[in-house]
Amino acid sequence: MKREIINTTHAPAAVGPYVQGIKTGDTVFVSGQLGIDMATGKLPDTLEKQAHCSMKNVGAILEAAGSNYDQVVKTTIFLQDMNDFAKVNEIYASYFKNGFPARSCVQIGKLPLGGLVEVECVAVITEE
Repeated sequence: MKREIINTTHAPAAVGPYVQGIKTGDTVFVSGQLGIDMATGKLPDTLEKQAHCSMKNVGAILEAAGSNYDQVVKTTIFLQDMNDFAKVNEIYASYFKNGFPARSCVQIGKLPLGGLVEVECVAVITEE
């Protein structure tokens, strides 16, 4: 199966030795996306703003790969603080209009750039 690197200027460039996403066959793997605001190139000052930016960055990569939120089958959310779980859940849920994917959510020690939340996912590409 062919492996295609997904790269878009509508999401932040990788901050390490990885790519924004990989498409192979009808599956898309989106690397973890910090809540970097594409308008400023920086992390916003609140968890809520970072969570929205993280989801928008995931969406931009999905779109570049020919997929979308409705085709996400698995996500992982990384939180700096599990006390933010309810706030992130509310924001996360607003991006899925036709049902939710499988998901894991974990608290970690520290995220790159001092981020508060990061989201990664696996999606499919289906003919609509």
